[in-house]
Amino acid sequence: MSRILLFNKPFGVVCQFSHDGLHPTLADYIALPDFYPAGRLDTDSEGLLVLTDDGKLQHQITDPKHKLAKTYWAQVEGVPDEVTLESLRRGVKLSDFTALPAEVRVIGEPDQLWPRNPPIRERKSVPVSWLELTIREGKNRQVRRMTAAVGLPTLRLIRYRIGEWTLNGLKSGQLRFG
Repeated sequence: MSRILLFNKPFGVVCQFSHDGLHPTLADYIALPDFYPAGRLDTDSEGLLVLTDDGKLQHQITDPKHKLAKTYWAQVEGVPDEVTLESLRRGVKLSDFTALPAEVRVIGEPDQLWPRNPPIRERKSVPVSWLELTIREGKNRQVRRMTAAVGLPTLRLIRYRIGEWTLNGLKSGQLRFG
């Protein structure tokens, strides 16, 4: 029987178990054998990471043909207008591919948000906004590249949901069986 672990990956943690000598890794948080991440999060991104002990399930979660929805909270520099949001909803042309259309809406700062270490730099003259984006791909730094392409650089990126699994009830660095 497949087992699922849900982990709230902190900022600065590398999505691998082997140490790179520079950053904390999953091994610093997860001591259970035979679990492997189903997908990755960049070192500077936070949030939900799904791990499993079933290679077939791991492949199903990560394979783009299954188009499992992934929802992110992005703190961005600037205030989006409807034209900007609509360009994300249509799909953004990036240097090496065109991102599929995203579901996107402006949200308030999430209630369950934890402090980030180190904190996000704040500039008094530049407003920030929070977006909730749902995509069905997951290419390298895709959400960051999409928001930058429409003039909203991402300051903080948190993956909130993968398919049916969410961060609900998980503090940064915590894990639970899913």
